[in-house]
Amino acid sequence: MTAEPRSAGMPQSVLLLLGSCLPVLGAVLLAPVLPRMQAHFAETPGAAVLVPVALTLPALMIAVLAPFAGMIVDRVGRKPLLLMAMLLYTVCGTLPLWLESLEAIVISRGGIGLAEAGIMTCCTTLMGDYYQGGRRERLFALQMVATSLSAALFMGVGGYLGQDSWRTPFSLYSVGLVFLPLMALWLWEPVSQKVSEQGGAPMPWSRLRPLLGLALLAGLSLFIVPVQAGYLLNLLGVDSPQQIGMTMGGNQLGVVLGALSFRLIGSTRPARLLLLAFALAGTGGLLMAAAGSHRTLSMAVFINGLGIGLLLPTLITRIMALVDFNQRGRASGFFTAAIFAGEFISPLVVLMMTQGASSALPTALAIIGGLQCVIALCCLKVSAPVAIGEQA
Repeated sequence: MTAEPRSAGMPQSVLLLLGSCLPVLGAVLLAPVLPRMQAHFAETPGAAVLVPVALTLPALMIAVLAPFAGMIVDRVGRKPLLLMAMLLYTVCGTLPLWLESLEAIVISRGGIGLAEAGIMTCCTTLMGDYYQGGRRERLFALQMVATSLSAALFMGVGGYLGQDSWRTPFSLYSVGLVFLPLMALWLWEPVSQKVSEQGGAPMPWSRLRPLLGLALLAGLSLFIVPVQAGYLLNLLGVDSPQQIGMTMGGNQLGVVLGALSFRLIGSTRPARLLLLAFALAGTGGLLMAAAGSHRTLSMAVFINGLGIGLLLPTLITRIMALVDFNQRGRASGFFTAAIFAGEFISPLVVLMMTQGASSALPTALAIIGGLQCVIALCCLKVSAPVAIGEQA
């Protein structure tokens, strides 16, 4: 006899949402203390390169390893990998509290990236397993909201904890000790569908590839404002850290509101959602390029954030709708990899387009914004198979 499927409730939703925020910690925690860390290792050969690498390495590891984590999830199971990743997260995350070698710290940050690839892939996959229809769509939207808000929170907390020592923020990684027993207690391995869908259809790569390509562009776009807004404001004669921070905060507010809007309009045809999301992101990018004042730029980054916030839950919802139970881990892994790969290459792409000249930044943003507007029109055709597949 097949056991009655268990029903997920509030504890599972909260746990998976908070678990999805943990990979964000690796990306933003060190940002406020990088100068102090750089000063501490000033005498270490290669510190000028290794210290920034310690910040960005986890994102690169997620981009490279998330697809492999997805394969393991589909073959071994969701919960076992999640618990192992959470333990690794805690160990590697707190190691810099005691490590004296910069090289060893960088290696531990690689371990963090490995753990975060597993955590993000497992949490997203379990959301697809535990929930269906409107509940699933709302949870994916809330996942975007939670990760956006946690980024701002973690950066502030990291700066506060780093006032006395650059090592102190690493103590936050001990939160894994809280999540580990809760996940072991409240989460379960969804096996009821696994038997019935064993040996199902192959991965629908022909329909997934366009969506994963859009996810790569979404990740690239997500990091445009956090990385480039300060330089744009400097071109406008604004160099106040407070004004730069408020401008970036406006972008994050747009991301949150865009993700929340998905809860209201998520039942709209996928083609129209993607069209609206890329149109908003592209319009915001073009306005950023043409901005002649701080006020105009603030409005532009807000509009851009609305588009990005709507785009991410739209993409993951459509991707999950295309795959069955035994394919969700791989689909989630490739989606996670695409997002983080886009984030990692974002500053590199802009740097390549500007050749290091900040005066060329508006032109680069105009090209990216124009590309997003073109894709907005193309999305009508690209997402049509998804809409047909859902109606079948």
